[in-house]
Parts: sequence; C-alpha cells; structure tokens
Amino acid sequence: MQVSLRASQSRTRLLQTRSLLRIGGTRAFGIGPGHYKQRLVILGSGWGGYGLLRGIDKDEWDVTVVSPNTYFNFTPLLASTAVGTLEFRTAVEPVRRYAPKINYYQAWCDDVDLKNKVLTCMPATRPPNAEPTGDGTVVKHHNPNGEPFHIRYDKLVVAVGAYSQTFNIPGVKEHAHFLKDVRDARRIRSRILECFEQANQPFLSDIERRNLLHFCIVGGGPTGVEFAAELHDLLHTDILRHYDKSLTRLAKISLYDVAPNILGMFDQNLRKYTEKTFSREGISLLTSHNVDKVEAGKLFVKEQGEVPFGMLVWSTGLAPNPLVQSLQGVKKDPKTSSIITDDHLNMIMEDGQANEDVWVIGDASKIEDAPLPATAQVASQKAKYLVKKLNRIVNDVEHKKPFEFHNQGSLAYIGNWKAIYDRTGTGAGEDGFMSKETGKMAWLLWRSAYFTMTLSWRNKILVPVYWFMNCM
Repeated sequence: MQVSLRASQSRTRLLQTRSLLRIGGTRAFGIGPGHYKQRLVILGSGWGGYGLLRGIDKDEWDVTVVSPNTYFNFTPLLASTAVGTLEFRTAVEPVRRYAPKINYYQAWCDDVDLKNKVLTCMPATRPPNAEPTGDGTVVKHHNPNGEPFHIRYDKLVVAVGAYSQTFNIPGVKEHAHFLKDVRDARRIRSRILECFEQANQPFLSDIERRNLLHFCIVGGGPTGVEFAAELHDLLHTDILRHYDKSLTRLAKISLYDVAPNILGMFDQNLRKYTEKTFSREGISLLTSHNVDKVEAGKLFVKEQGEVPFGMLVWSTGLAPNPLVQSLQGVKKDPKTSSIITDDHLNMIMEDGQANEDVWVIGDASKIEDAPLPATAQVASQKAKYLVKKLNRIVNDVEHKKPFEFHNQGSLAYIGNWKAIYDRTGTGAGEDGFMSKETGKMAWLLWRSAYFTMTLSWRNKILVPVYWFMNCM
C-alpha cells in the first residue's frame, strides 16, 4: 500500500513538471527557494533582439529567445556577400553562442496574450521526414504535431522586425529576390552566375543574352544603391576576367524608384554625386517609374511597358510583421501599423496606458510623437538603452531616463572604392567638420564603420581578411 502511494505521488510530480514545461517553464527545476529569476522573453534575433541578448545580464534574468532564425543577420554586409566580396559566414552571428545560459526556440510567435502573459508559438523547423526545399526555407505552420506550444513570460521584448514591402504588386513575391537575410544573398549570388552561364549557351541570340544579363533593382534606398554598386564591381572584375568580353558587354544594371530621387534621406549634393557616379559607370537610374506587375523574366513598368530581365532584386521598404498586425488592444501607427511606444519604449495600449511589462524595439515600433527612421542604427541604440534599463530593473534600481537617439550619420557604398557619408542631420551642420564626405575618404569611413560594428572577434578578423584578398 505504501509503495503504491509513493508511485502515485511520483506520477503526480511528473505530470506537474510536464505541465510546467508545456507552458514554457523550461527552468522550473534547479532553482532553489529565494533564487527565482524573472523570465524575460525576447521575440526576434535582429538588430534589436540580438543586441539586447548580447548585453542582458543572463545571471539575473531567465532569458528565452523565440525567433525563426538561429542567427543574427549583419545586414550592411549582405550586398557584399551576395556578389562574393565577402563570405556568408561573415554576415551572421549564431544565437546559440549564448546557450546554455539562455533558452532558444526556432519558432514564430503567432499570438501574445497580454492579460495572462502567455505566448503562442509555432515551430519554424521542417517536420521530420519532410521533403527538403533546397534553400533551407520553412513553410509556416508546418508543425509535425499539428499543435502550437506556449511560453509564459514575466517581461517581454518584441523585436520581430518587419517584412519586405511589395505594395501588393502582382508577381513580386513569386519572381523577385529580396535582400534581408543571408539566404536571400545566397540565392542572389547563385542566380547571377546562372544568368551568365545561361547567356553563354551557343544557341542563344544576342537579344536573348541581353535580356538574361539585364539586372533590375527596384528601390533607390541604401540597400538598392549598395547592391547596384557591388554588382557593378563584380561585373567589372571577376565576371570580366572569367567570361568572354563580348558577353560581359551585354550586361546592364537598371535601378528603378517611384520617387524623383534616389537616397532620399541623404543631402541633395550627395544624391547628385551618386547619380553622376552611377551615370559614368553605366548604371541606368530610372526614377519616377512605377512598376505595375512582375512576371517570370518580365517587369511591367508604367512609363516603359514590358522590360525583360534575368534577375530582379526588390528593395522598396518595410511591411508590418504579421504578429504586429494581429495584436489587439494595442495602439498602432495608422500608416505603418508599427506599435506605438512611449519614450521608455514600453508598449502603449489603446486606452493610452503604457504596458510596464512589455517593450517594443526595432522596425516593429515607433515612439509616440518622435518618429525615427527604421534603420539598424535606431534598433541598435534602442537595444543598448533597454539593456541598461532591464539590468537595473532586475536589481530593483530605478531607471527613469527616457530613450534618446543619437544620429551618427548615414553611409552608402556607391562602387569602385567610393562611398558617401552624411552627418548634416546630426547637428553637425552643413559646414561642420566631416559633415559630408564623398569618394575614397567616405569609402574608408564606410569600411571602418562596418569593421567596428561587426560583433564577434571571428568576424572582426574575417571581414578585413576577405577585403584584403579581393584587392589582390
């Protein structure tokens, strides 16, 4: 009878433990009385989420990260990796480098129950025995068990970022390449080489070759401009060395934008300098052009009609993350659907009150009455601010200082060892020291900035090594 009772008690304890794990109690054991650590859940592993993960005190917080990516993308280097100037590993940092001090789940967060502090998540891994996709992508909601899982939180940081904006133009998602992830860069690099190999076939006419070697870029922001510059460098270095000159002469780069100018956030003189540089290098700038639809190998432009292409790269801004769109009872920006926060980065509810347990940073957020650009610089500074705040909170120390953005200027590479640097919006003034730079000096600033921003010592070594190798 006594043995039976003990067995029953053991089964009860086992079921209670499983129940805790089911609701995300991943550290329900091993923490003695008086040593309970509050659970901080970070959604996303981008500039905001990963920056917070790096600095947060993991000895004081029970940290859980939920992200569909097992790594952080160093986005400024993606254009370089797409053309082979740098290797893909130089643009990523693994999230699990901080395990076992943290819990990490490769998953999407589908819903946030703000009242009960429970997250509903869906695995972002392929089901066992599933057919490989070839590029490692995962189709959402393919959970082998057919059920979501739940995670409880004490404090929550939403840093899920944003998606690429397509403006619901037909065919963009099916036929265009994006450049927000290292997987995108890998597909772009493969497609560039494929276009040249296809054009090299002996049975094609020059018109067919010219169409295959027409590289179109839609979006005149820093990402589109830098990719056009990196692609131009590739065509006039490695491609020129390894392919017949009669073939490489047929290659063409066209940059489209609906705005009247490219690089709208830069000083007017810097924009003109870039436009002149691109014109000399043979890059076609087609501003004030509207794309109506995209088909396989065809771009339909209102001002031009049908435009054949071999590869299309789409870089036209940001669309809201589905999680942000699904949140109810939260104040959002009517134009961008970004979550509105106060100057302490706390989520603001529809009733105007701040949620003291939830912070939103990165491209998914917007500070009320203080709009800031959706850039890596802003997200990174918000993450650093929140690190200080949360590390004080966990030690019962007040942190009343609001977030302040310190603009460090804008950089863009424009090809052939040239770049532009703009600090005119930072308080430096039009004639301040190094308020505007172009050419080789700006290129040195661009290189040094990206070198110092790379996070791990491994990449601090690898990036300049690959740059040096490409100069040889």
